[in-house]
Amino acid sequence: MNTRKVKETFLGGLIKNNPTFVLVLGTCPTIAMTTSLSQAFAMGLATTFVLLFSNLFVSLLRNVIPSKVRIPCYIVIISTFVIIVQMVMRKFLPELYETMQAFIALIVVNCIILARAESFASCNRPLYSVLDGFSMGLGFTGALCLIGIVREFVASGSFAGFAIPGFPTMSGVGASAFGFIAFGCLMALFNFVMQKLNERKEKMKAVSLPLSDGRVDELKEATK
Repeated sequence: MNTRKVKETFLGGLIKNNPTFVLVLGTCPTIAMTTSLSQAFAMGLATTFVLLFSNLFVSLLRNVIPSKVRIPCYIVIISTFVIIVQMVMRKFLPELYETMQAFIALIVVNCIILARAESFASCNRPLYSVLDGFSMGLGFTGALCLIGIVREFVASGSFAGFAIPGFPTMSGVGASAFGFIAFGCLMALFNFVMQKLNERKEKMKAVSLPLSDGRVDELKEATK
């Protein structure tokens, strides 16, 4: 097992290739299912489950699936696990399922899941594919929950379903429009922070390299 690849795969979905804030995939459920923290978490959890197991089975069957019909085969695999999610939610969380059922069904064609099946699971061993699915799902869930917290707090005046007394609320078009604003602002903030961290990392790497006497003072000034 390649330890470096395991680390890169696990951190990829969380940071470098975050499906929401970096790759900007799955924006439909991101906007629609983040009006509250509970919906955001449930959507992220359902997507993570489907991602993990669809990646696993695509990887296991990658040498069996004909290349000409790989996309339909991927959709059949994904649909199987989406149906399992629907059955479980309908049985144990009927009220939540009623508000989410249309978007749970749309997980079948979620571009995050299809993209990982095509670009990663079909080219890698099961262990790495499962790790990739878990990482991407965790990154997606975290992003949805973050947006859900901000939207619920500002638009509905509550947190995790508990109302905050005296806090003003939005409704209708205002609440929907704020969803796009919150998504855009959090995406910009995430990428700004990551850019600054990468710049600092590059500067530290440059300073740690052997330097000629003429370059020492220049690099010290640059890293201040």
